[in-house]
Amino acid sequence: MEYNHRLLLKGNEAAVYGALFAGCDCYFGYPITPASEIAQAAALLFPKLHRTFIQAESELAAINMVIGASAAGKRTMTASSGLGISLKQEGISYLAAYELPCVIFDITRGGPGLGNIGPEQADYFQVVKGGGHGSYHCLVFTPNSVQEMCDMARQAFLMAEKYRTPAYVMTDGVIGQMMESVELPEPIKYDYDPEWKMGRVVNGEANILTSIYMEHDDLEKLNVKLIEKYRRIEAAEQSWEEYHTDDAEIVFVAYGISSRVALGAIELLRKCGIKAGLVRPKMVWPFPKDVLEKLSREPRVKAFVSLELSAGQMIEDVELATRCRKPVRLCHRMGGNIPSCSEVCEEVTKLWNEVSK
Repeated sequence: MEYNHRLLLKGNEAAVYGALFAGCDCYFGYPITPASEIAQAAALLFPKLHRTFIQAESELAAINMVIGASAAGKRTMTASSGLGISLKQEGISYLAAYELPCVIFDITRGGPGLGNIGPEQADYFQVVKGGGHGSYHCLVFTPNSVQEMCDMARQAFLMAEKYRTPAYVMTDGVIGQMMESVELPEPIKYDYDPEWKMGRVVNGEANILTSIYMEHDDLEKLNVKLIEKYRRIEAAEQSWEEYHTDDAEIVFVAYGISSRVALGAIELLRKCGIKAGLVRPKMVWPFPKDVLEKLSREPRVKAFVSLELSAGQMIEDVELATRCRKPVRLCHRMGGNIPSCSEVCEEVTKLWNEVSK
């Protein structure tokens, strides 16, 4: 297959390219702004490569198609936003129970309810904490650029299959809609007879998939197995990027477009004599708690700032990671609004005046 290695793409389009080069051969979804270009690009590209694209009749139908395709051993994905992700939660709980891999793109929008099509980060609770019923987790990647939309699609498929669990790529509407230059990856091969494939014969018996365990001990055994897997993931897969944390006295924690705002604010704050830095989670599950716990022990670090497009959701994980050793302040906007660098600097300057006394 010949292709241009560098293209100018929207974040949503880059997600589809990344999935295709990762070997994804099934897309099932339903359009919703600001994620609709994912379905549009998939509708254009998947059939050209003799891969399956279906616009389902609803979000519920789409996630159940994902279950079926993954159970058949296919590399499969879907995408939505806000209320569409809410509708998929029952199916995602089933995927976790079946230990089936798939990739779900969530291009977050304003809420609650219908809200609006502006960017927000208020899907954090339902995505990171497990929006469906039961004790489960999904991998959650958080790109802050169009390049990472492509790259993390690839990573998400590989890690979802490594651990046999659903993986989200969650970002805000700004990253989904912005255009940047993207370097495309090399295609990777895929084994179409994976160990979880329904009907595959293992030790003389064909695989079956079920999530109903009438005996309490049997269901507890499944949950223990899942919890042990999640502990392995937390120990091995925390992923983040640091910026100016070597001498930082105020540490931002931010992902998606918020992390890019934080970088601009850091430059302004340092010109004013406030040494600010950034921990950018590249995944928010597992959350990069180890680096934040370590920074919370540094005497020079006076406070943390959780910069979010929500009423404050990730801040709870920041507080848990830092063990409340230092103040953790929320800096945020909502409803589709994005804080400016000057607004952030104003809030941080107030915080600095409090903690530096």
